[in-house]
Amino acid sequence: MKHNLYKMMGLDIYLSSLSKSEYKAVSAEISNTSKVMTPLMSWDVYSQGYIDTLNESERLQDIAKVKSYAKHLNWKNTMDSIFENEVFQAIIITDLNQNIVWVNKGFSKMTGYAKNEVLHKTPKMLQGAETSITARRNIKKKIALDVPFREIITNYKKSGEPYECEVKIFPLYSRDNNKTHFIALEGKVG
Repeated sequence: MKHNLYKMMGLDIYLSSLSKSEYKAVSAEISNTSKVMTPLMSWDVYSQGYIDTLNESERLQDIAKVKSYAKHLNWKNTMDSIFENEVFQAIIITDLNQNIVWVNKGFSKMTGYAKNEVLHKTPKMLQGAETSITARRNIKKKIALDVPFREIITNYKKSGEPYECEVKIFPLYSRDNNKTHFIALEGKVG
């Protein structure tokens, strides 16, 4: 038979590319007469698409959560402009003393720390022996300038494994122009 499932690899991709009339003509001829199940050869394509969709959904949920904080805390910053064209894995929100008040799931995936392990601590807890003194000083100076900035720094996972991290930090202001918090978007370099 011309359309036997046993000989078709990636049938789902093939069928999804057909028009309705082509599908109707072909689907009547498809049969599974084999007693052996064929391996699903297109799973990797489907799987990656599914993972990409989940990651984008998680990203949008993170942004929605930050927007919820922005509304609740009356921040005047436009969250859309902060997230526009930014690639990140982790989001950290700190108060003015740099104590962590919120992190996303991506932070936990990237560092190995659960949310409850980092709340009320500073991001300095991620630094260690290979963290550059210059990078630390740059961050301290730029925070004092009250302007958005980016820096590359060596941080450490909970396991003690070092990783290079690009940090983009934005000061957050209330409607009456008082700085209230910082938000950091972080991602592994390389």
